[in-house]
Amino acid sequence: MAGIKVMVIDDSKTIRRTAETLLSRRGCEVITAVDGFEALAKIADHHPQVIFVDVMMPRLDGYQACALIKNNPRFRDTPVVMLTSKDGLFDRARGRIVGSDRYLTKPFTRDELFEAIEALI
Repeated sequence: MAGIKVMVIDDSKTIRRTAETLLSRRGCEVITAVDGFEALAKIADHHPQVIFVDVMMPRLDGYQACALIKNNPRFRDTPVVMLTSKDGLFDRARGRIVGSDRYLTKPFTRDELFEAIEALI
């Protein structure tokens, strides 16, 4: 996983820090954002190879952020993984509708995080 650029978008400082620590230890370059608005600017600047986005965030939620990413021709093929504590069928379907590539429920394990990246890269 060395050298893979990963973005983690989550309003929870704990989730951002945990994911950043786990991914950095595996050699990933990690970019973080607290919400969808901040993330959109950083995505344009850093071109991450995989994006993890929390569903429930203020201002621009994960579904909206995912839809904006996937509707941009430059980032359409960038894998997006939804992160959420909601594990219902409706939530998963909504994630698919906006273009997410995978769905991880919180709390996620280190192995689930790594498996998602490996499956998408």
